[in-house]
Amino acid sequence: MASSEAEIRAALAAIGTEGTRGGLTAPGGDPQRVEGLSLRGHERYVSLTMEFRCNLRCVHCMIEDTMDRLQATPDAVFEKVCADQAETGRWDGLVLTGSEITLRRDLDRIARRAKAAGFRHIRIQTHGMHLGRTDYADRLIDAGIDEFFVSVAGSDRETHDRITQVPGSWDKMMAGLAHLDTHDHLRIITNSVVTSQSYTLLPGMVAALGHLRRLVQMEFWNYFPMAETDTKGLIARHGDILPYLRAAILECRARGRFVEVKNFPECLLAELGDALVNAQPTLVIDPEFWREFDRNEFHLCPHREACASTECLGLTRAYRDRFGDERDLLRPLNPAR
Repeated sequence: MASSEAEIRAALAAIGTEGTRGGLTAPGGDPQRVEGLSLRGHERYVSLTMEFRCNLRCVHCMIEDTMDRLQATPDAVFEKVCADQAETGRWDGLVLTGSEITLRRDLDRIARRAKAAGFRHIRIQTHGMHLGRTDYADRLIDAGIDEFFVSVAGSDRETHDRITQVPGSWDKMMAGLAHLDTHDHLRIITNSVVTSQSYTLLPGMVAALGHLRRLVQMEFWNYFPMAETDTKGLIARHGDILPYLRAAILECRARGRFVEVKNFPECLLAELGDALVNAQPTLVIDPEFWREFDRNEFHLCPHREACASTECLGLTRAYRDRFGDERDLLRPLNPAR
């Protein structure tokens, strides 16, 4: 299992494909800082982007301007990862992702191949709409998919469908989640993007999914636009987000669920700072994605040099362009003496 910076480098070398990046944010840090509070374990997963089509039109889509030209991970690379896994047992799990991975008609075949290669867990990242077709969902489960990472855009039918811009997307997703919830061996994780349109909905999202027994973790990803400016006005001010985000974290934990927060200043979370987990699985994706991603220029916090945080990504270029550097709001954690 990959669990250190050296092992991540070995994994990247084994994949040997341009566009592959490791996802540890704090190599050499203490991974036990969130033990019991997060599933963590990102370093033990590898993620392959194997589809670039989607039948939603989410207002916050990161790749809407590049989706038409991004290329899916070639089958040859998938086979190389499977061969390496069969030989080394390098990873615990495989994430199959894309704009919408369930649009691949051979998804069950891919999952079966990965399971045969020795992956203990196979996860798909999906909007969940197709999982309401129980015969289809069961086919994926029978193929070995046991973790479902489902995007939740709103807290009810009206808000979710407005943000995804597809009527009926909430009902289909909720039907899929309900069906998954009948399978005892599955794990459900949700991902919600935090924007100016959704930050007030976060506590309601937790409540709306409160009945799901297999929902083990909720993730809240603060929006960034893959550009130097926020042309859509979707970035919300951290101070405005904070009370709703705190309420969502506390409610999740009260329900016995893990939480991960992405791209939010650790200092603002105060005693809930252990919810910040910016680590990601090693990702294989078209290199063009990274050229766009790097336009964000993270780590633009004015207190970066004095701050001891190893998890925080600070501010993006687009956030600072819109709201300034927030030097009076942010503060360095455990400043060096």
